[in-house]
Amino acid sequence: MNNTALSRRNLIQYGGGFLGTSLMATVIGSQLEKSQPAVAQDIIVQNKDITPDQALTKLMAGNARFVAQKRITPNQAKERLLEVAEGQAPFAALLSCADSRVPAEIVFDQGLGDLFVCRVAGNIATSEQIGSLEFGTAVLGAKLIVVMGHTACGAVKATIEGGRLPGQIGSIIDNIQVGVERARNNPGTDKLATAIKANTSYQVELLKRSALLGDLIDKKQLKIVAAYYDLNTGKVELLS
Repeated sequence: MNNTALSRRNLIQYGGGFLGTSLMATVIGSQLEKSQPAVAQDIIVQNKDITPDQALTKLMAGNARFVAQKRITPNQAKERLLEVAEGQAPFAALLSCADSRVPAEIVFDQGLGDLFVCRVAGNIATSEQIGSLEFGTAVLGAKLIVVMGHTACGAVKATIEGGRLPGQIGSIIDNIQVGVERARNNPGTDKLATAIKANTSYQVELLKRSALLGDLIDKKQLKIVAAYYDLNTGKVELLS
């Protein structure tokens, strides 16, 4: 990327919404000479030197607190609300299932502005999700992407069972099929759990095919891992 055209400090205030390519170019050109609000700069500085491994450690420590019922609910006060209104610099990004029982900020005990979260049934890496995560990392500076499946995932279960589905639901199933087929070739004791984990790992592969994300990985500025969330215990297991 052109460093003069894509300064995180200049773009950070636009992280609250999705910008199309042409709109982003217009915004960048009009804002390059404007100074970033001081509060937003402070948030950027807080996460500037964090490494991908440190981001992962921080995230998993939050999940350990959640499992132990010792949440500290950081960055959720009114002061934090006002801070991130000026800009954002999440330290980690997640591609998670849209399941209502898997709210990322709660299960990882994080707060406002800490996580850049994409949620979609089956935690699938569609072009829209990949583009969003490219923005969350290359522009906003997240150092970690976690693709997180979970126990009893209905989307994966529906893929295994097959059959016709109404509306656009079938488009989700198509994106999960590869992982399900891989699970059939490597069966585990729990057929559904094996398929969910295989799907999650496959979605990580798709993300790593992104030239933009791959470049960040090569520069040691990003790590992408697969994870598996247990609905019964609240524990997140790292798969890779």
